[in-house]
Amino acid sequence: MAGSAGIWGIEIGQSALKALHCIKKGDEVIADAFDFIEYPKILSQPDANPDELIAEALTQLMERNDAIRDRVCISVPGQSGLAKFFKPPPVDLKKIADIVRYEAKQQIPFELSDVIWDYQMMPGAMLQEGYALESEVGLFAMKREQAYRQLAPFDEADIEVDIVQLAPIALYNAIAYDRMNERIDNEEFDADNPPTSTVVLSIGTDSSDLIITNGFRIWQRSMPIGGNHFTRQLTKDLKLTFAKAEHLKRNAREAVDPKLVFQTMRPVFNDLVTEVQRSIGFFRSMDKKAEITELLVTGNTVKMPGLAAYLGKNLGYEVHVMDRFNRLGGEDVLSIPTFRDNAPTFAVCYGLCLQGLGIGQVHTSLVPREIMTQRMIRAKKPWALLGISALMLGATVQYALTQRSWATTHEDLWKGAATAVSQMSTYSSEEKSKDSTLESRLLFLNSLGDEVSGNAEDRLIWLEVIKAVNALIPRQDYPDGEIPSPTELPLEDRIDIHVTEIDTKRFEDLATWYTPIVDQRYKEEMRNWARTMKRTLPDEFATDTGPTGPGWVIQLRAYHYYNSTALDRKGFEGTNHVRKYMTTNFLEKPITLVNAAGEKMTFTPQEMGFSYPLQLDEKEPVETLVPNPDYDPTSPAAMLAPANGQAPPKEIIGPDGEKIVYVPPNLRVKRLDFTFQFVWTPTPLSERIKKKLEAEEAAAAEEAAATEGTDVAMN
Repeated sequence: MAGSAGIWGIEIGQSALKALHCIKKGDEVIADAFDFIEYPKILSQPDANPDELIAEALTQLMERNDAIRDRVCISVPGQSGLAKFFKPPPVDLKKIADIVRYEAKQQIPFELSDVIWDYQMMPGAMLQEGYALESEVGLFAMKREQAYRQLAPFDEADIEVDIVQLAPIALYNAIAYDRMNERIDNEEFDADNPPTSTVVLSIGTDSSDLIITNGFRIWQRSMPIGGNHFTRQLTKDLKLTFAKAEHLKRNAREAVDPKLVFQTMRPVFNDLVTEVQRSIGFFRSMDKKAEITELLVTGNTVKMPGLAAYLGKNLGYEVHVMDRFNRLGGEDVLSIPTFRDNAPTFAVCYGLCLQGLGIGQVHTSLVPREIMTQRMIRAKKPWALLGISALMLGATVQYALTQRSWATTHEDLWKGAATAVSQMSTYSSEEKSKDSTLESRLLFLNSLGDEVSGNAEDRLIWLEVIKAVNALIPRQDYPDGEIPSPTELPLEDRIDIHVTEIDTKRFEDLATWYTPIVDQRYKEEMRNWARTMKRTLPDEFATDTGPTGPGWVIQLRAYHYYNSTALDRKGFEGTNHVRKYMTTNFLEKPITLVNAAGEKMTFTPQEMGFSYPLQLDEKEPVETLVPNPDYDPTSPAAMLAPANGQAPPKEIIGPDGEKIVYVPPNLRVKRLDFTFQFVWTPTPLSERIKKKLEAEEAAAAEEAAATEGTDVAMN
């Protein structure tokens, strides 16, 4: 009999009901009870009544285990539900739920009101400043009617189910805890260099689940082939009844002619290997960086003689039968022959127990929400009744004490004093209200006076920043002020950089933005800029610890077409084009502004408060189609273009024999999209002018001192 404060993991299979009870002692998971109830008939046999067989098995389970008083976690077959995994873009953690809901509408082929669904972020996601980077989200769903159908036998047996999980996901929980725990606990997931993957093949009675996982990521597929297919093959070829064929399959080595038995089942062996190879091949086509090193096989079908060896020989992987659990304690259960003989089929129950104990990697549940709400209300009813009773008792006592106090009070004795206190309280409230109104008025007038009499240059500083940034963005110089056509000057020969988006974010301390990752990227980018522009970085560059104090980070999203690899570019295409023009401008280009008096003033980017220009990403140009401004759909060439949408020859012979040049509607050019950031420390105009004058005076004094020293030397 199981103890309390544990969890039951129950799997209703096609040939038997498996149940495992586990408790947690310290950091160790202990199995202290189990049950393996084999049905008289397999549920999928034509003459079997699944509802009656499952009901009888649950009754036996309750009779043997004291009516199942602990929490219960059950599994449902993989083909009964949906498991999808997708990678959201880098996003604030608070917005993950909105993205998942959108994905659920796209991925689930039913109305969301007709399904039970849940999700969670898979392990290995990189979290930085509240943002999820390199993350993967698992989305799990099952039709509502299917969920109620799976729960029906337990409702009839008066067993309250706390967690419903897909069998492949429960199996992943078991593998992740039992075989990959050190990797998940101690390693950081690197998408570019992922750890080795394991193929887990769970062979069931009518179907099999194939899971490929490296501990951090999961890919799973259900295959329509299982142990019954071997039995049916024997039934078909050897003309046996289903029961005799099942017995022969389980005892193939003791058969009169074992070789005939294995030859008869060979087509099913081949079908199973083909399905596994096809699944692994499809997985490899999606994840080319994955490296598969081993195959784990579970389910009682693996006890079939020669199956594991046949899989290993034909798949080329090292095959292990999962007939023991490395991190599961409880020798009183593990040493029982019934458990030892059927250990491969308890992997799902093991994973269910781990989730119920709160140590499984995936903790989603497909129990309908309305059922959980009903249970929560039912659990809180006694406490609500107790609370209401306490409130009523307190109110009764308070009323009795108040009534007793009121009965001993003489109203006429205190009436005059009470009236005087009430009048004074009213007068006080009125005076306080007037005082508050006058204080608010005074505060407004003081603020208005400070604004009128003070320096209002802060109102113009953002306009100056926008104008300065606009002046630093590279543009092609068109002498006549008109933009030439792509025929006169191709897009790939224009240095123009087009900005599509500007974002700003204020930091109380810029050190929170200048993380080690940003520091590494900035210094790498500056070295690339110096190498491209043949410049030498100052000595203090290597020890620069980044900006500190309050300030802004301004981000530009932009693109350009200057991506031709022609020899005359000399390596200044692509990202080097951004370095040559944009990065150089933000480091060196003077900025001319006009003040309120119409005077022109020139400042360096550093005087404007700009620093740390950074091309955030380094990508390759992507070929794209750009609308051709020279295209005329009413031109003769366009009229004579083929109706199939293909481009005609560059020259077309018109009706009168003249040559007509065809101008295509779109231009095919390479476009580079990039993100550019820089730091802005607000510097008002008066402060800039003051620093500029101080710098000029210092330079003049230094020049005068140098001139005086030269005259003395000459004399």
